[in-house]
Amino acid sequence: MKDFTTIQNEYRKTDWQQRKGAVATVIKVHGSSYRSPGARMLIWDDGRWAGSISGGCLEGDALRKARQVMREQKSLTVTYDTREESNQNLGIGLGCNGVIDVLIQPVEQVMPVVEKAVEANRPLALATIFDGPSAGELLLLDGAGETLSSSGQLLQRLVQADLMSLFLSRKSYAKMVEEGIHQYPVFLELIQPTPHLILFGGGFDARPVSQLAKSLGWQVDVTDECIAHIAPVFFPEADRLALCQREFVDRDFSITGYTACVLMSHNYEYDRDVLRKIIFSDAPYIGLLGPRKRFDKMLAEFRQQGLTLTTEQLHRIHSPIGLDIGAEAPDEIAVSIIAEIQARFANRSGGFLKYHSGPIHQRSATGEVLKQVFLSDEPEQKTATSR
Repeated sequence: MKDFTTIQNEYRKTDWQQRKGAVATVIKVHGSSYRSPGARMLIWDDGRWAGSISGGCLEGDALRKARQVMREQKSLTVTYDTREESNQNLGIGLGCNGVIDVLIQPVEQVMPVVEKAVEANRPLALATIFDGPSAGELLLLDGAGETLSSSGQLLQRLVQADLMSLFLSRKSYAKMVEEGIHQYPVFLELIQPTPHLILFGGGFDARPVSQLAKSLGWQVDVTDECIAHIAPVFFPEADRLALCQREFVDRDFSITGYTACVLMSHNYEYDRDVLRKIIFSDAPYIGLLGPRKRFDKMLAEFRQQGLTLTTEQLHRIHSPIGLDIGAEAPDEIAVSIIAEIQARFANRSGGFLKYHSGPIHQRSATGEVLKQVFLSDEPEQKTATSR
């Protein structure tokens, strides 16, 4: 979703009466690539761009191809073969060992979908024809099957059922669909909401957590019972600063399956009371700052009150919070916390990639790189650490 919000923000800053533009999207990847399917960038006719489709090796050529798209107002699919160390077509050594298909569309075709996706802030499914005479046709659906944007009836006839299945499979992929004698290559993409972080406690060590989360494009809310702790000067980047008493946190905050809650008030009773409220929410990640014995004490008090947490609830609580990276200072602890949230949302262990056998990115049975999705139902693999 960060690519969508980046493109939307930059699009709105531009006077499109004076400028032309295009949007490039990674559609398919075989082998290795810096970005996965679904990566996007906005390109202006003056040579600027926002977002990325690679580590910098494809953007220059994509800019040249985008000028053709702007001129002709027709979508174009470009295949980049980076398996050779010296790619004569691009004029630079790439060495990524992958084949990458990129769809470049006039900005007018894409922006209605980008706007709808950002405004909806809920899971959506997008189908895009990426080659042939119908290239650029789009269909955007929500989880209830409602059409939010459509270029016509073709995709509704051909892939509506496939799109709805994305909400369960959570796997974006490209496929060839047929109607009569015609074939249409279609990219079926699950678009997920921006991750939402709620910081319960506005202490000085919460500030770098907020800053780092915003640098990733996350939505950040900070709440405290003391208004002095959440002065805008302390959290200028936060989307929301809320003075909220602990008994109302479940009422005053929208906590969904894309929300991470971090309790770091340094006030035992506040953290305990907030935890008791939010453990019944849909938050897949609840982090609790402090040593393990602090959390164990809370559990003991809950049991005395007749509340025994389920295995599923305990699985969602991370205490001690963070990955074991030797963090000591607030900035380092912030890295540890945000990295653990990212790992949890992506269903990764948070370990060293050098010890990871196989490819870094998830792949299909045919070897295609799959778009990274959040919140797999499979349990994470993580060794707890103490702080």
